[in-house]
Amino acid sequence: MAHDVTFIPGDGTGPELAEATRRVLEATGVLFNWDRHEAGIDEYERHGNPFPEATLRSLKTTGVGIKGPTTTPVGSGFRSVNVLLRKELDLYACIRPCKAYEGVRTRFPETDIVVVRENTEDLYAGIEFERGTDANAALREKLAELGSTVREDAGISIKPISVFGSERIVRRAFEYALANGRKKVVAAHKANIMKFSDGLFLEVARAVAPDYPDIDFEDRIIDNLCNQLVSRPEEYDVIVLPNLYGDIVSDLCAGMIGGLGLAGGANIGTEAAVFEATHGSAPKYAGQNRMNPTALLLSGVYMLDHLEETAAARAMESAIAAVIRKGDKVTYDLKPRRDDPTAVGTSQFADAVIEEMNA
Repeated sequence: MAHDVTFIPGDGTGPELAEATRRVLEATGVLFNWDRHEAGIDEYERHGNPFPEATLRSLKTTGVGIKGPTTTPVGSGFRSVNVLLRKELDLYACIRPCKAYEGVRTRFPETDIVVVRENTEDLYAGIEFERGTDANAALREKLAELGSTVREDAGISIKPISVFGSERIVRRAFEYALANGRKKVVAAHKANIMKFSDGLFLEVARAVAPDYPDIDFEDRIIDNLCNQLVSRPEEYDVIVLPNLYGDIVSDLCAGMIGGLGLAGGANIGTEAAVFEATHGSAPKYAGQNRMNPTALLLSGVYMLDHLEETAAARAMESAIAAVIRKGDKVTYDLKPRRDDPTAVGTSQFADAVIEEMNA
C-alpha cells in the first residue's frame, strides 16, 4: 500500500535537496503518493503568504510531510515557516539524532546522541512586545506594579513553560529511549536562575522519570551540559530540553558530528509529523547542484521509521553511511579539502546512495 505524504520542496537549495531525497526514498521500494505543496520565501513573494492554507490542509489530511529547507528573514518579515508549522499542527516534539558516521572528519567520532526538543513553548512561543508600543508600555507598567522594572527602550519576550508541555516532551524522550534501546535520559535546564519556568520543567522531569525504571535519569544545568558535551560526550545518550536550549544544543551536537549538513530531524505531534533537515536554505547556492543532501536524506530515514517501513529505513541509512565511508562520491564538504575536484553534486550523491541500495 502506498503512503500519502505531503511533499514541500522549500526554497533556496530546498527544491534540489528535496528532489534528491524523493528519488532515494522511491528507490527503497516503498510506495508513496506525493501531494506537492509550496511554503517559504518564494511563496511569500508571489502571494504574500509563506505558509498557504492548502499546504496546511494537505498535512492535516496526510498526517505526514517531508520538507526542504525554507528561508526565514532576519529581523523583519514573516516568522519561520517551521515555527508556523509546529504551532498549527502542534508538532510538539523535535527529535534530532546526531550520530557520527565513519568517513566524516570530526573530533568526536563516537558521538551518538539524540536531542529531544520541546517545540511549542518557551521563547519560541512568540509572545513578544515591541519597543515603543502601547502594549509594551502597559506590560512594563504592570511589571513595575509587581516589583520588576524594565527599561523603557526594551523589547520584551515572554517565556511560558507549562506542566502539560513539559510532561509530554519528557515522556516522549523516555518513550524514544525505550523504543530505540537507549539507556539514559538527561533533562537540561537553567532552574538555578529561572526557578518558575525552567524550575517547573525540571520538577516535571523528575516526577516523570520514576515511570521509566529501566531508563537512567539525570539532569544538567544547560551551560554545564554544553561544556560536558565537548569534554565528555560519551556520558550522553538522549537529552530532553525546553525549546530554545534544544535549538542551540541540537546545532552544537550537529557540529560534533561534522556539521548541519549531516543532521536530520523529525517534528512529531499527536496528529501529524513533518520531517526536515536541521540546516537552512542557503539561497546563494540555489540551483548549483552543490549542497550535501545527507541531512534531508536522514530525515527521510526517520520518516520511513515513522511509517513503520523499518527494513527500508535501515537499508537507506546503511547506504548513506556506505557512501560517506567510501568518500569518493560525496559533496565538497565531506572531502578532506573543500576544493577537491572529485567532489560530486547533490544529485550525484543521491545516485550513489541508490547504487548502494541496489548493490
